[in-house]
Amino acid sequence: MTSKSVLLGSVRPAPEQPLARPGVDRASIGALVRKFYSRVRKDERLGPIFAREIVGDWEPHLEKMTDFWCSVILKSGDYQGRPVPAHLKLEDVTEVDFEIWLALFRETAAELFAPETAAVFVERAERIAASLKLAMFFRLDRAAPARGR
Repeated sequence: MTSKSVLLGSVRPAPEQPLARPGVDRASIGALVRKFYSRVRKDERLGPIFAREIVGDWEPHLEKMTDFWCSVILKSGDYQGRPVPAHLKLEDVTEVDFEIWLALFRETAAELFAPETAAVFVERAERIAASLKLAMFFRLDRAAPARGR
């Protein structure tokens, strides 16, 4: 082992552990997903965006999102999708839309779970939103300072 590999091993964060708390299982995560997306569909801004993307039966999307959140929270490995490419094609989504999405998610998680458990869901949702926003909106040409100043 080289000194470089030892150094890299020491800076890697520990992998997230599954959230093992009473009442946190596929059924409760599915309830969160369904209640959350019910709110999203009724939202003045987000509803039309989702309606354009998901036409007809919502059940396949809800199951996919349940798989996603089970993978995020329980580390189940159920989700096999690619969220970044799916979101990159959404041309009318703005950074502000993520704040609406997070507010609805926070509200739903707080209603369905104990505060400590809801906080874990929200923290992970915030990291996911930050990652998607970077993928969708960060551009080096906008982030780089102007030369010659």
